[in-house]
Amino acid sequence: MLLTTTNSVPERNVAAILGLVQGSTVRAKHVGRDLMAGLKMVIGGELKGYTEMLEDARTESTRRMKAEAKRIGADAVIEVRYNTTSVAGGAAEMLCYGTAVKLS
Repeated sequence: MLLTTTNSVPERNVAAILGLVQGSTVRAKHVGRDLMAGLKMVIGGELKGYTEMLEDARTESTRRMKAEAKRIGADAVIEVRYNTTSVAGGAAEMLCYGTAVKLS
């Protein structure tokens, strides 16, 4: 499945727009990560636990979006975007979305 942030695919034509596809996951902070993040915020540096959590969330939300696109018969998803939103204290949603298309 081809994914792109652009609105077209070089040397290919969009034959049909199949619609919006999306995938999301909600992840919660781990107490141990919060303690280490608090320390890192004082001394500075990358919050590696959070970086890993967000990488995992992006991977999972992308996988779910691709599965939805495949289910409706798409060849590609164009204009792929990510969004994150706090949904509760200590939890956030990672949303991946784009336009599913058939290519010719």
